[in-house]
Amino acid sequence: MNYISTRGKAPVLNFEEAMLTGLARDGGLYVPQSIPVFSADEIRSMSNLSYEEIAFKVISPFVGDCFSDDELLKIINKAYSHFGHKDRAPLVELETNHFLLELFHGPTLAFKDFAMQLIGQFFQVALERKKSRVTIVGATSGDTGSAAIEAFRGLDAVNVFILYPNGRVSDVQRRQMTTPSEKNVHAIAVDGNFDDCQAHLKDMFNDFEFRDGVKLAGVNSINWARVLAQVVYYFSSAIKLGAPNKKISFSVPTGNFGDIFAGFIAKKMGLSIDRLVIATNQNDILHRCLSSGVYKIDSVLPSISPSMDIQVSSNFERALFYATDCNGSEVSDLMEQLKSTGQFDISGSILKKLRENFDSGRASEDETHSEITYNYQNHAELLCPHSAIGVLTARRQRNADIPMVTLATAHPAKFPTAVKNATSVFPELPSSMADLFEREERTTNVENNLQSIQAIVRERI
Repeated sequence: MNYISTRGKAPVLNFEEAMLTGLARDGGLYVPQSIPVFSADEIRSMSNLSYEEIAFKVISPFVGDCFSDDELLKIINKAYSHFGHKDRAPLVELETNHFLLELFHGPTLAFKDFAMQLIGQFFQVALERKKSRVTIVGATSGDTGSAAIEAFRGLDAVNVFILYPNGRVSDVQRRQMTTPSEKNVHAIAVDGNFDDCQAHLKDMFNDFEFRDGVKLAGVNSINWARVLAQVVYYFSSAIKLGAPNKKISFSVPTGNFGDIFAGFIAKKMGLSIDRLVIATNQNDILHRCLSSGVYKIDSVLPSISPSMDIQVSSNFERALFYATDCNGSEVSDLMEQLKSTGQFDISGSILKKLRENFDSGRASEDETHSEITYNYQNHAELLCPHSAIGVLTARRQRNADIPMVTLATAHPAKFPTAVKNATSVFPELPSSMADLFEREERTTNVENNLQSIQAIVRERI
């Protein structure tokens, strides 16, 4: 299995190379040269398998010969061994034919653990084999950073630097990043928003002297292995609800588009998905784009769902690549327009293909607050604000005859203020994190410029 860039000008790589590289050298994102397709019988045969066994079936075609079957099985089993639920991603029926997919039973209580724990094990095996070291730099709107630090803390072959927007993550998210004591992890508070952090990260990858000098690697959702890990829970949940004999829809709260793009890949692999619904907060660039055909960057408005406070959705480039029939030059032109003007128009044919695969909706701050209240009062379910946006969008758009799965992306205790304000209930952290607010924090504040961030990375490695 080989991987190509969405912009068509970077070297073709195998799975391990694409994973360790992260962002392609032409600025694009790696995607598989071809997508394996399962037959209905092959999907049906997964019905009695464990989450780990389904993960092996889904992931192995994308790995090629980079990891043996035995290595891959060990990597998968180790990745999910510390999850707090035997099903890893359990389904809970919220109301008739509407289900929550609980993705918050990992070590940092967010869906990012599914990908990050796996990629951490992939990196460990690959780097030990190569006897090599890398410097991981990531940008986070809240959950990616803590999941990355948890996955890589204490590993000898990796230094981890996580850029987060100062004052724009929840207290729990911040402390999950700033309290680990291992010397190889560094939480960097940037005086800007998430889009600034993500832009600096991409600039570091495009500064080849810096990139090669520090052996830069990336674990943001620009990394294909992250997307691949998330494909698995679409399969596991859909199969539980009757796939491939019936179609299943998904509502996905998303800012950077990685989680819902994983659903698109699952659909292309043959999973019987009816609709993929993009659920956005007030920073609704994805909803505006699908509605109007114009992708236009606006101001980032702080919200009670901070992990979605994004205007530049990196993984949308992958969706554009497939909507343009894999035309790297066309994608490159659109990304150049975005960089130079802050927007681009999507042609009718491309927009038609996007709308064939994705629906969308948005929720205001008041609507999000009300939805948290509604689900607690009517279903005795505490939802984090991101999950609430997914549930509200699903309720508005779902077909009552087709099972709808809303991805519950984080534990409500990660956003206790928003949940308490809506329900008068303070969601408690699990016992493993009960002392989180007693732990000493360790962070570095930095100005919102590339040179200052690069200086810290060079100094600390």
